[in-house]
Amino acid sequence: MASVPKAPGRAELYRRMDRHNLTPLWEVLHALIPNEPVTPCKPALWKYSEVRPYLMEAGRLITAREAVRRVLILENPGMRGESCITQSLYAGLQLILPGEIAPSHRHTQSALRFVVEGSGAYTAVDGERTTMHPGDFIITPSWTWHDHGNPEEQRAAEPVVWLDGLDIRMVQAFGAQFQEVYPEEVQPVTRGEGASGARFGSNLAPLGAVSPFGKTSPIFNYPYARSRETLARLAREGDPDACHGWKMQFINPLTGGAAMPTIGAFIQLLPKGFRSAPYRATDGTVFCVVEGTGRARVGGETFAFEPRDVFVVPSWQPLVLEADGECVLFSFSDRPPQQALGLWRERRG
Repeated sequence: MASVPKAPGRAELYRRMDRHNLTPLWEVLHALIPNEPVTPCKPALWKYSEVRPYLMEAGRLITAREAVRRVLILENPGMRGESCITQSLYAGLQLILPGEIAPSHRHTQSALRFVVEGSGAYTAVDGERTTMHPGDFIITPSWTWHDHGNPEEQRAAEPVVWLDGLDIRMVQAFGAQFQEVYPEEVQPVTRGEGASGARFGSNLAPLGAVSPFGKTSPIFNYPYARSRETLARLAREGDPDACHGWKMQFINPLTGGAAMPTIGAFIQLLPKGFRSAPYRATDGTVFCVVEGTGRARVGGETFAFEPRDVFVVPSWQPLVLEADGECVLFSFSDRPPQQALGLWRERRG
């Protein structure tokens, strides 16, 4: 559009109204309602081989007890200093060493844990513990007591690292962020390990069941062994989707919807030599590589990935995935709240 000269006196009008906390919409309308989604987030890749030494050095310099949560935040390069990986989501890599405990607390923010390295540590949620294994997807529902531990007495105890994903930015937008510290370092265990899975994890539910975690799934550990078996079976039974390969969403068994109301979690299998059709969606998405090597082409950038790497695809940036051999990717995004509000859009091809 050709520029239109501003009418005389407009700047003076703006100056006078500014004293009354007023500003003209017409000067910012194009930025508030653009033709396509605009985000300060940038595509980025975190190589685990580069991040891990910093994480282990932090493990030597500060204890899990001192840090409360020993985490290196994955900050989006377009939003440094804002503790976020997309405009709505936080992500970080957390380390717990043998013999350590990350003390119990609870908060209104919901969290997911995706185990990246090591086995044998546990996370406890409202009185039930679950043991961590690489590739497990674990949920900490909003306002539930939770602590983490890595028992030193277990055979071959080793450092355990997981990817944290939280809805901190969303809760912050509502001004609803609260936390509370448990009176003891470790909460008491009141149920046996696997109790939630036994009640809700076999396509069965107790009569009159009410979810103990509100809108969040009553199952808080989705083991990787089961997810991987499902993906392998899908690959034997049908052709891959052109954009996603074989992709599954983790669900709440009581509702059939997303496992978490604010964060969607997914796992997908890409066959050897796969090159996806371009895909874009309004939910900025964080990916963690579980198996295999390949490339993610995001907008005009290309990232070569290998197991344990993390990369982010901002809202509405076109994504093309390429797999050298068979690849498995875990991902999470803010798709559920976008869908609930009627905001989510996608474009294939």
